[in-house]
Amino acid sequence: MDLLRDNELIYGRLLPITEPHLIERYNKALVAFGLKPTKRESFQIDKTGFSPEVAEELGDLHYLDPNQINRRFIILTPQQVDLPVVHTAFSNTSQLMFEFMTRNQRVIDALTIKDVIYGEIEDSVSKVEDIEDLLSINQVEFRVLSAENVVGKATELASLADRLKQEPDAWRDDALLNRMVDLAKITGDIRENALVPDQVIFRHNAYWTSHFGGLYVFIDPKLTTVVSDPAAPGFRRSRPWQVSYLSIRDADRVFRFLASTGRLDLPRASWIEQSGYLEHRAEMVVRALIAQQDPKQDFSKVDNVWMQTWLHRNADLVAKDGNFPFLNAAKREIAQIGQLRIDEVAPQFRFLAVRAKPDHPDAWLTNRLISDFVPSDFVSRYVFNKQGFYADYEHFSEARRTDIVERLKSTYLRDKAAFRKQLYGLTD
Repeated sequence: MDLLRDNELIYGRLLPITEPHLIERYNKALVAFGLKPTKRESFQIDKTGFSPEVAEELGDLHYLDPNQINRRFIILTPQQVDLPVVHTAFSNTSQLMFEFMTRNQRVIDALTIKDVIYGEIEDSVSKVEDIEDLLSINQVEFRVLSAENVVGKATELASLADRLKQEPDAWRDDALLNRMVDLAKITGDIRENALVPDQVIFRHNAYWTSHFGGLYVFIDPKLTTVVSDPAAPGFRRSRPWQVSYLSIRDADRVFRFLASTGRLDLPRASWIEQSGYLEHRAEMVVRALIAQQDPKQDFSKVDNVWMQTWLHRNADLVAKDGNFPFLNAAKREIAQIGQLRIDEVAPQFRFLAVRAKPDHPDAWLTNRLISDFVPSDFVSRYVFNKQGFYADYEHFSEARRTDIVERLKSTYLRDKAAFRKQLYGLTD
């Protein structure tokens, strides 16, 4: 993974923590979680406070996610709201953290001046043993603590202030007044600086989770759909009248589900021709075939002329694979009639020619699922499915890894927003 790290393709865009007072606060949170404080003089954190360096020091990649449920968080600064989440068991962790931090921005701004905020994203289960455990999670609650208990002291001060207003003789209580003064020295004027979060409960919507080898949950008004390996415990056993179970190996049924629920942009000239989507897929397919035939191939010497020559020389391999011929045929059909008759396409090829509908709330999650059916497209895997990308990367040759890093640097990393807009129609 060193090549990825050196090119900021793993653990990229994290926030460096070097100030001694922030490291001290971080350690207070670690100790509160029952962990050893870090001895590092600097480290990086993501949106949740996870640090790759601290994880390495502790020898525990899951130190903020011990059971891959009820995720812990450490907030040192409001700047974390714009960071990625680089290690999580649930794809919606980042969105939940973003909602919590934006809905409680004033509180976080005020608290992090004085203290570290930490806690857990709690839900209704403490351990996931089967699919039903996951489906029982409808909402999560942020249990918020602080090392100096500023939140608790602000709550106490607010309660005492209410007593002072409501009880006629409370102003005669010297102990009460002295306690309020002591608390105010820590919290400041809570009338101006809100120190208690306004919202801590959030909906747990559609997501991917790493449990059971990777599992998707899509939520529609009358039906929840699970896409996973059929070997997952609880598959097709939990609430069949409310839950539809699809095998992640059944391309036909998964495709029909996504299409029938309006989650797919079907192949039409209106977006296909201007996006270069099919051309991108074709390049990914050919590069995968080249690497398959010769794992040591030096891709720095591969240009369009070289690739065309390779295609002619390896026509039998290309025809047997079928993906490149399909993409060429799809491009011709769309040019002729403005769309691809997707129902006439074999299930194993359909995902090559579609993307998530950009304005659907589940667009990122849908693109992630699509990438599971198109593993040759390492760019889409990296954009939407980093866990899958990193797992694939472990099995690539050094030559293939070098090519992948260079392609990501010259395409996606050059301008992420513009790349996502052109290829996937996404604006955020």
